[in-house]
Amino acid sequence: MKTATIPPIRVAPAFRGEIENVLKQGESLSEFVENAVRQSVLKRQNQAEFVRRGIAAIQETQQLGNGIAAEAVIAKLESKLSSARKNLAQRKA
Repeated sequence: MKTATIPPIRVAPAFRGEIENVLKQGESLSEFVENAVRQSVLKRQNQAEFVRRGIAAIQETQQLGNGIAAEAVIAKLESKLSSARKNLAQRKA
């Protein structure tokens, strides 16, 4: 397979120095940049997949009509928080 290049980028000399200071023993600047780009690509792919699954779950919940209203969830959480605060206040007293 023929390789391709990533366009070069310009950075401040100080930043290049920071990068070079964190290179692992035997690691080249090119390897570091390639690894950073790979990690960014994977992160974006994972984020896109997460959003896709979330949207699908929302659509499924809407179609099935078996969701819980946000107001009900918030009310339950507020009740739990209030109870926890009361318990904490009683322990301090």
